[in-house]
Amino acid sequence: MVRKTTVLARMVVILAALLLVACGGQEDAEAQLQELELSPLVSDQGQEEEQETPVVDPSPGSAILPAVDPLEVEGDIVTAGSSTVFPLSEAMAARFEDEGYSGQITIDSIGSGAGLERFCVAGETDIANASRAIDESEVESCNTIGRPPIEFRVGTDALAVTVSQENDFVEDASMPELALIFSTAENWSDVRAEWPDEPILRYIPGTDSGTFDYFVEEVFDEHEEPILNAANLELSEDDNVLVQGVLGSPYAVGFFGYAYYQENQAQLKVLSIDDVEPSQENVDNGSYPLARPLFIYSSAQIMQDKQQVAAFVNFYLTYVNEEVLEVGYFPASDAALEQARQNWLDAMGQ
Repeated sequence: MVRKTTVLARMVVILAALLLVACGGQEDAEAQLQELELSPLVSDQGQEEEQETPVVDPSPGSAILPAVDPLEVEGDIVTAGSSTVFPLSEAMAARFEDEGYSGQITIDSIGSGAGLERFCVAGETDIANASRAIDESEVESCNTIGRPPIEFRVGTDALAVTVSQENDFVEDASMPELALIFSTAENWSDVRAEWPDEPILRYIPGTDSGTFDYFVEEVFDEHEEPILNAANLELSEDDNVLVQGVLGSPYAVGFFGYAYYQENQAQLKVLSIDDVEPSQENVDNGSYPLARPLFIYSSAQIMQDKQQVAAFVNFYLTYVNEEVLEVGYFPASDAALEQARQNWLDAMGQ
């Protein structure tokens, strides 16, 4: 509307100038035409208006990954690590294959620590899966063998503390009560007097597990002795073994990634922690106290030397939010996923 009004006004001035010429006002007419030619476009509000320019992407900082066609990707990929990240990586690999990838993706569920050791010390894998951030000693090991690690955040887990559906007395526990349940309390009644005077049977991830590390850090302030010295304790790197252990008795308790609870929720009951249940809303707003990030790691050299690895990581970061909820986890924040994609671009020199 502003542009049409301005153009109309100019036409009026031109007509007026022509009338002045006809009436002998040659100098006045030339002055008006010269002023018209040099003046910028002006809106009805008196604001100068720029000439139209091409539309530019309004988010210049966004990390946009190049498209990947799995049909064109060749070569095998080897990954290992977290049992928590395992079902998510498995889902992403299945989708990669469904869309045309004809190579082989190996995914070993051996725990975050063991996966990072295989990646950073033995140098046997292309990607490490981890349910905790890589630590300084692991970074140093990676650097020693020429594999400076690159971190890619792929999701969020609400670590699930679970009992059997046959357990009719536990619904919630505070963080101090969790410490008792998984350490010095022998019977449930040692935690709350109204709970049964029955032994607590404990099923927890092995010490190579990032889930174990995270739980010890959050509940025991990084001191693992209390939980490892607890009575009636069974450890396993296989979360399915832990699930079966918890299902074996109404007095059993265990913890593992939320995806394993969701897969068995008809038989398991997940506890609220400090009266906060594990849910996407409570993960997003930060109120669930056992929410934790999930990662995959690779290196620039690996991705540049093995284009299939770069393609799979790209594909993972592009479509993970379409799979993560179905698997049983929650999306990473927009900022975290944006940073992961930027890390990929930087690694590939793009």
